[in-house]
Amino acid sequence: MSYSEYFNETHNQVRASVRKIVQDSVLPYINDWEEAGTFPRELYDEAGRAGVLALGYPEALGGIGEGDVFMKIAASEELMRSGSGGLVASLGSLDIGLPPIVKWGSDELKNRVVPPVLRGEKIAALAITEPNGGSDVANIKTRAVSDGDFYRVSGSKTFITSGIRADYYTVAVRTGGDGYGGISLLLMEKGMPGFTTGTPLKKHGWWASDTAELFFDDVKVPKSNLIGSENAGFFVIMTNFQMERLNLAVMANCTSQMALEEALRYAHEREAFGKPLAKMQVIRHKLADMATQIEASREFTYRVAARIEAGIPSVKEVSMAKNFSTKVSDYVTYEAVQIFGGMGFMRETLVERLARDNRILSIGGGTYEIMNEVIAKQLGL
Repeated sequence: MSYSEYFNETHNQVRASVRKIVQDSVLPYINDWEEAGTFPRELYDEAGRAGVLALGYPEALGGIGEGDVFMKIAASEELMRSGSGGLVASLGSLDIGLPPIVKWGSDELKNRVVPPVLRGEKIAALAITEPNGGSDVANIKTRAVSDGDFYRVSGSKTFITSGIRADYYTVAVRTGGDGYGGISLLLMEKGMPGFTTGTPLKKHGWWASDTAELFFDDVKVPKSNLIGSENAGFFVIMTNFQMERLNLAVMANCTSQMALEEALRYAHEREAFGKPLAKMQVIRHKLADMATQIEASREFTYRVAARIEAGIPSVKEVSMAKNFSTKVSDYVTYEAVQIFGGMGFMRETLVERLARDNRILSIGGGTYEIMNEVIAKQLGL
């Protein structure tokens, strides 16, 4: 599909580059990687050499196309053509782990951490969610106690994407009192004494994603690893969420589009009662409704992306886009499986995986219910 209003020739070149990586280095192996629950570490190196990981970051740190939201979307849409949301989430964990460092970290921190991650030599992750916290970010318990030039960190995190493999972790900790005003962000690094990871978590979907628990037992972290100001981390987290939510909306729309394409193909190929499914009105109308909702969701997401690129505050709109797109992907993936019938329940079909992977999209980055609370507040309620 061509959307010239949003994507220019440079974006199309990015698409072509990412598409080649997906076709040559991912699609032949993705089914095996899904079953294995992991993918080769070397894929980061390849994505780094191709400049895929550098998209959207400052040139001074080794990035490409800083501020070009649609360049990032073009790459994300092609990566989603792998058919594995888990692979895309893990390969892209830098996009939630690095931005706080880029925007609020010290020059020393930025220059030490960001370039090797963009080259694919190191992996970055974001660690906010806790076992008893979920979406209640203001209530995190992981404690960082001041001790001279260091913080001593104790606590745990869970559901952390790239949790096992990451080298750098942007971690939310409590440095002050209760509530959102006592939260800070620290860069923690693999190998710090007292910092351990659990075994990979087994999930309903996103099988290829490295997801794990993190444990901090009196970990000594230099105060120079503080990201931004002490006790100002909540604002940084909320700002970071906006792009994460946009990315999840893009993932949802791509999930819907692939499910529709698979359902269309199957409806033409599969015969029942002496004719193709595509000749049955009930199936044709399902497909028409699916296509209509996808078109509306994708267009709305692109308009929100254009607002963000233009610097227009879009907290309400990006929350709406995430909720709308995930509602659409819930509907489309469900109907795609229904059209496939029994085959849609088999792991050999793409729609089965899309339906599984889809389920996290309305949960991650702030649940559907939290998004409605954000929207309601923006409406003055």
